[in-house]
Parts: sequence; C-alpha cells; structure tokens
Amino acid sequence: MDQIEKALERTTDTKALVLETGAMEKTAAMFMELFPGKKGVIVADTRTFAVAGKRVDTILEEAGLKAAEPFIFDDPDLFAEWGFVCMLKDYLSGIDAIAVAVGSGVINDLTKYVSSTLGRPYMIVGTAASMDGYTAYGASISIDGNKQTLDCPAPKGMILDPVISAEAPKELAASGYADLIAKVPAGADWIIADALGIEPIDSFTWDLVQKKLRFALSDPDGIHAGKEDVTEALAEGLIMSGFAMQAIQSSRPASGTEHQYSHFWDMDGLCMNGKHVSHGFKVGIGTLVSTASLEFLIDLPLDTVDIDKAVSQWPEWNEMEQIIQELFKDKPAHLVRALKETKGKYVGKEALREELERFVEIWPALKEKVRDQIYSFDTVYDYLKRVGAPYEPEQIGISRERLRYTFRRIPYMRSRYTNADIIQRLGVQDRLERHLFGPGGHWEILQ
Repeated sequence: MDQIEKALERTTDTKALVLETGAMEKTAAMFMELFPGKKGVIVADTRTFAVAGKRVDTILEEAGLKAAEPFIFDDPDLFAEWGFVCMLKDYLSGIDAIAVAVGSGVINDLTKYVSSTLGRPYMIVGTAASMDGYTAYGASISIDGNKQTLDCPAPKGMILDPVISAEAPKELAASGYADLIAKVPAGADWIIADALGIEPIDSFTWDLVQKKLRFALSDPDGIHAGKEDVTEALAEGLIMSGFAMQAIQSSRPASGTEHQYSHFWDMDGLCMNGKHVSHGFKVGIGTLVSTASLEFLIDLPLDTVDIDKAVSQWPEWNEMEQIIQELFKDKPAHLVRALKETKGKYVGKEALREELERFVEIWPALKEKVRDQIYSFDTVYDYLKRVGAPYEPEQIGISRERLRYTFRRIPYMRSRYTNADIIQRLGVQDRLERHLFGPGGHWEILQ
C-alpha cells in the first residue's frame, strides 16, 4: 500500500485521488463512484474553464452526469470574498447537483464553502500546484475586508494532472512551492513543542508531510521551468499536507510560526499593486523570518539566558491583557483574536519556570534535531528566488518597518506553541529583534 492509499484510509473527508498524466479523463468515473445517482455542475473562472473546465464539462455530459450549465466567474479581480460566495450560492442553491470545482485556491475555497453551506459534498479538478488547501478542511474567505478560515469539509475527491499544472502560470507553482517549504520550519516548531510535552508529534501525519518533503523541494529551477515530474512531486507534497491536516483535524503538521505572518497580513487585507497577495507568497516571507529565528535560537548561548529574570518579568494575566490592548489598539479585529489565542496558551510563573528549566536541560541535544530539520536562511532565500517566489518583504508590499511591527505581535496571534513562544518566554525577543532588524541583520532598518 503506497502513501496515498494509507493517507486516504485516515482522511475524514477525501476518499479518492487521481494524480497522474491524463487524470482529467477519469472525472466521470470518480464522480459516479463518489456520488452515485447524482449529477454535477462545473464551477470555474474564465481561465480555468478554458484550460480544463470545458473538457470536464464535456466528460460529464457524455457520461449523462451534467445537471446544468457551468458557473463561470468572469470578474478579473476574483478572489475568495463574501460577495463571490453569495453569487455562487445563489446559482447552486437552485440546482440539485454536486459541484465540480475546476481551478486552484480561489475556486476551491469558494466551492468548498458554498457546498458546505448547502449541505453538499463536492470534488475538485485542480489546475495548479499552488497551495495545500485543496485537500484541507476549512476555506479562507474574506469578509468585510478580513480574511477568515471558515469550517467546512475538504473535497470528497480530487483530480490533478501534472501536465496541466506544469503549464499553469509560473507564479502559481511558485506560490505552492513557498507554501510547501514552510513545512520545514513548521516541522521544527512541532519538534520543540513535542519535546516540551506541549503537543506530541503524530508519527503518521508527520511522515505524510515530511517523508518526501526534501525531494519535492529539491529542484526549484525545474518547477520554475515547468518540468512535469517535479511539478507532480510538488503537487503530491501539497496534497499530502492537506491529508495530514484532515487526519488529525489540525493544521499543526503543516503550519507553524511562518503561517502566523500570513494570517496577520490576511487580516490586514494585504494587497500589492491592487491585487491580493497569494497565501504562499505571504507564507514564504514568514518562512524566512521563522528560519532566521530558529537559527538564532540554535546559536543562542544558554549561559546568557537568565531564567529567574525571565520568570520575574513574565506578566500576570491581567498585565498580559494590558500589553495586548496596547499592542493592538489600532487593530480591533486583531485585538479580539490576540486576547483569545494568547489566553489559550498562557501559563503562570510557576509553570513557566518549569518549562524554561526543561528547555535549558534538553536544548543542547534538541537543537541538533532542529538543526537537522531546517534549511539555512540562505538556502531558503536562494530556493525562493530560483522558483520565482518573493524573497524580500518589499516584494509583497511589506516594508521592513511593517515586518518588524508584525514580528512583535506574532506571539499573540495563535494559541499554537511555536518558536515565537519559546523566544518570548526566554526573554530574548528584544535580542532577536536586534539580530533581525539591527545593524547587519537580515532586514536591517537604517536609522
């Protein structure tokens, strides 16, 4: 039994996957297996309909499975936003049919969420190796300018032809690559959380994400050039990440500190040149910061860490609330989230002392595991550059000052324990800030 078959045994929602050349021709067979007695309707945009949707529509029609004419988004500024959710829901609610999404992130999220609200499953024919959200539960939807992850099931089935994905616009594969390389520092975060007894590693989902990760990331030039075999490896890595999240109903196997930067900027409605910045591109910059932070932690002399001082300076919860109120006074939505998420992982002074003493005890050996897990900062920077993804924050519309502003607020944005938390609790966040943004730092800010 191969890895895909094993994964499908553990997934909660997705029960079929075809990832091979010519996969699209198996759409009707998969549809009939998953949705016996039902008919389908295509959801696409103008580009994805031309690339694959028209053929899939024909396949359904020839098999007697077509319920209605395709729903095709023709807005050039299409993104996963509430207005587009309403448009699709209005159309699908009047049809007794299963949606067959044909596209990548936006089409998938819109179809996933609308299908869920209608109490229906759906399937996806992917057209690009652009993100891990194809097979993940939940959909990222922008509501009143704030992007939110809304609960909804993953697709019942997925089809992806690497030939089509390899021919997709280069920025889509670059975004997918940036999303996949994020799993490297995310794995390091999980290693730390596991060693501290905070969140044990699930070996099955760890292997789904990490076992073939280095191979899938090994040829950024080939992915940029549209080579089919490496694009297929990239797509499989992203799909396995989604399966891992399904299997344990958590994004922990695929998400750490780096994703918190993306979530923060999602809530800001980050745009560049009037267009929304892709998830992968935001995560890629977060991956650089997380990698630099982990390297700082690895090189940190433990004899310079004063546990007594760290514990004495650790705020009581009422003091922590005041800190958060001040940090997020200009961002009401962020404030609500920060208070909730920080409360979820807050510990008192006694528990903090135990945690830090444990960390100091195990870190000499543990840091070698972390070192083996991560790529160097220079390697991540080089890989992102070669694949055609942003490798400097300014390339996604984030100034160095804004990156530093975000850095100070990341420890409060998610209850998940990551390297940002141990750095904050050790009392060395100021030192790391100087390391990143001070003289000679990766993002030196000139005074």
